[in-house]
Amino acid sequence: MTDTTEHRRTFLALAARALGAGVAAAAIPEFAQAAPGGTSGSERNPKRKNPNMRKQTVEIGKENAVYGTSSSAFEKYGYSPAVKANGLLFIAGTVGVRPDGAVPDSVEEQSELAFRRLSEILRLEGLTMADLVEVVSYHVDIGNNLKDFIPVKERYFENPFPTWTIIGVEALARPALKVEIRSIAVLRT
Repeated sequence: MTDTTEHRRTFLALAARALGAGVAAAAIPEFAQAAPGGTSGSERNPKRKNPNMRKQTVEIGKENAVYGTSSSAFEKYGYSPAVKANGLLFIAGTVGVRPDGAVPDSVEEQSELAFRRLSEILRLEGLTMADLVEVVSYHVDIGNNLKDFIPVKERYFENPFPTWTIIGVEALARPALKVEIRSIAVLRT
């Protein structure tokens, strides 16, 4: 066995242990082929429910005051605002959009709205910002815009802080968007 193969098997074993075999197989296509007892790609059916994978989507109603008509984007683009799986809540990128779908000009207001939307998803699940374990923020023109983002972020977090990764990007889904926040929270048991 080569070092590369051994490293891949070690990674896949760790992923299976951390995520559960079903989640690892769904998230890492090579898992099902390389892991002992796994199934080959031709034997897997992505439409079939995996009994090892327990996931549940979070729904945001059309009457939600924070999301308003902008909640229609989830159905339109085919994704969930958040998914619960294996004790974690994976929250899709939230952006600074007003309930009517309008995008404000300022990075500060976009940041405020994005954190408000993130907080709303947490609230719907009986969680708070203190339950976040990871936050990833994406910034267009990071050199100029981060200074307007940080004061808003500081109002939403207190010690102990979640991990935070800052990524500069060329663009987001809509040209007017300057900030997007993706995160993971621990569900309460």
